[in-house]
Amino acid sequence: MHVLVIGAAGMVGAKLIARLCTDGRLGRQEIKRLTRHDIVIAPPPPASLFAIDTFASDLSLPGEAERLLAGRPDVIFHLAAIVSGEAEADFDKGYRINLDGTRLLFDAIRKLGNYTPRLVFTSSIAVFGAPFPDQIGDEFFTTPLTSYGTQKAICELLLSDYSRRGFIDGVGLRFPTICVRPGKPNLAASGFFSGIIREPLAGQEAILPVPDDVRHWHASPRAAVQFLVHAATLDTSLLGSRRNVTLPGISCTVGEQIEALRKVAGEQAVRRIRREPNAAIMKIVAGWPRNFSAKRGTELGFRAEASFEEIIRVHIEDELGSRIST
Repeated sequence: MHVLVIGAAGMVGAKLIARLCTDGRLGRQEIKRLTRHDIVIAPPPPASLFAIDTFASDLSLPGEAERLLAGRPDVIFHLAAIVSGEAEADFDKGYRINLDGTRLLFDAIRKLGNYTPRLVFTSSIAVFGAPFPDQIGDEFFTTPLTSYGTQKAICELLLSDYSRRGFIDGVGLRFPTICVRPGKPNLAASGFFSGIIREPLAGQEAILPVPDDVRHWHASPRAAVQFLVHAATLDTSLLGSRRNVTLPGISCTVGEQIEALRKVAGEQAVRRIRREPNAAIMKIVAGWPRNFSAKRGTELGFRAEASFEEIIRVHIEDELGSRIST
C-alpha cells in the first residue's frame, strides 16, 4: 500500500505519520511506501520499515497535485489548510489554499482515469453556523459564518460529488477543535482553548480572551489520529451518498475546562490563566457550534474522549511524559 499525507508538517499530520510508522499498516494492508507533502519541509520522520518520500511545495500551484499523484497512492490523507483565524484575515490566501488546492487535487485524480483512491479529507465543525439548537444533529444544515467554514463546506460538496461520480472514494471528517494542541500557538482563532491548558501545565502564563461561559466541542490529538486511521479503513458503503461525518467529541465550557485543569493540576496552574477580553476573537467564537449528538459518527465506529479531564490527561501522557510543572 502507498499512503500520501498532504499537510504532513502540521501537528496532526506528524502524529499520523508517527502512528503509521509504528503500526506499519493500515487495517489489514501493509504499508510499502509513504509520501509526505507540505508547504515546508516536514520534520524528519520516525524510523519505519517502508520507504518515505518528502515533497515541499504549494499544492495550489498548477502541476503540483499531478506530481504527488505520479505514484498513484492507494490512500490520500488531505490535511492541509489555512486555519480559521488566518483564513478570515487573508481572504485570498484562504480560498487559494483551502479551496483551490483541494479542487486541483480532486481534478488531478479524476484526470488520471482508472484510479479511485480512498481520500480522507479533514473538514471542520465550522461548516455549521448559528442559530443553533442545544444539540446539533446529523441532519442540521451547513450555513457557515466564516470564510474558513465556507471553504470547508464547499470542499465537502466537491468530495461528495467526486465520490458519487466514482473519481474518488471520499470520507470527509468534521473535526472538533483539537485540544490540547502541543507546541507553539498557531493562528487559529480557537488556539486559546489549548493555550489555557497547555501553558499552565508547562508553568507559563496563558491568556483567556473570552468569557468562562463560552461552550465548544473538543477532542484530543490522539483521538484525531484515530479518526483518520478509522476513516481510511472504513467500509464506505455505510456512508451512502452522505460522505461527510460529524465526529464525536466533548462539549464543555471554558469554565469547565478550567475546573478540569484545577482537578488535574491544582490551583497554582489555574492562577496562571490571565483574562484579557478580545472583541475580535469573541465575535468569531460567537458564531461557532457548541454541542453535537454525533450519533452517526459514533455508529460508524469513531470514538473520542469521555471527559475534558481525560483530554488533559492524554496531553500530559503524550506530550509531557506524565509530568506537569508545579
